[in-house]
Amino acid sequence: MKKLVVGIIAAAALAAMARPVMAQAKTVTSEMRTETGTVESIDATNRVVTLKKSDGTFVAVVAGPDIARFAELKVGDKVNARYYENVILRLKQPGEPETMSQVKGTTGSEQVLPGGTKAKQTTITATISAIDTTVPSITFTGPSGLKYTSKVQDTEALAKVKVGDKVDITWTAAMILSLDGQ
Repeated sequence: MKKLVVGIIAAAALAAMARPVMAQAKTVTSEMRTETGTVESIDATNRVVTLKKSDGTFVAVVAGPDIARFAELKVGDKVNARYYENVILRLKQPGEPETMSQVKGTTGSEQVLPGGTKAKQTTITATISAIDTTVPSITFTGPSGLKYTSKVQDTEALAKVKVGDKVDITWTAAMILSLDGQ
């Protein structure tokens, strides 16, 4: 179930993956984030779990077939999710082929209660389609025309790139999910 949360968080993080660019490679790491929630409802037929987060909001997540212990979840279970992401940007050399790959892995928990770890690494080639030094910001255009604009904190790195440059963006995300044993 918690691995379901990963899919939603991963999608959100992919949409927000643009970070400062540097001439060679730049790594942008994030802090480990923790979310807690309570299982409010379970639709076993469609494998949908509705969670009430600690801030009172609700999120519905789909448990994929890789969630082996789905049937053990019950309304009222407390869910803990720890999430981490890492982004690496690398300026491509002229003539280098474009990249698009994804690797995923899921490991179940050996604990009494259901849980596990899910990780995903995605690499894409994006083109710098706009630079605004007054904000400062950068716009990337990726596969299928996906565009994303982000403010840039490292203005020295921004000065080293130009519109039309290609960048490989490798985004790695991992989530560790567990149930509280009350």
